[in-house]
Amino acid sequence: MNKAELIAAMALEMNTAKHTADEALDAFTKVLSNQLAAGEELTIPGLGSFSVINKAARNGRNPKTGETIQIAARKAVKFKAYKALNDIINP
Repeated sequence: MNKAELIAAMALEMNTAKHTADEALDAFTKVLSNQLAAGEELTIPGLGSFSVINKAARNGRNPKTGETIQIAARKAVKFKAYKALNDIINP
């Protein structure tokens, strides 16, 4: 599902216009981004939680040359699905 399909599905579910669903999706994206940028967790009941994790620096390998390279430490987004969501996809 791409963004246009998601907006159409949200508009149908919300029984509203597509531009309203688009604004809701944009607002959610901004709130999520700001929350994670601040290092805070965002929890959506019944769905899951988004959080930021720190990944340590490590050695990697260039698959083309086989040369060992250093991969820098970085932050990554982690999503943990809650039981309610897992129960829907695994009946």
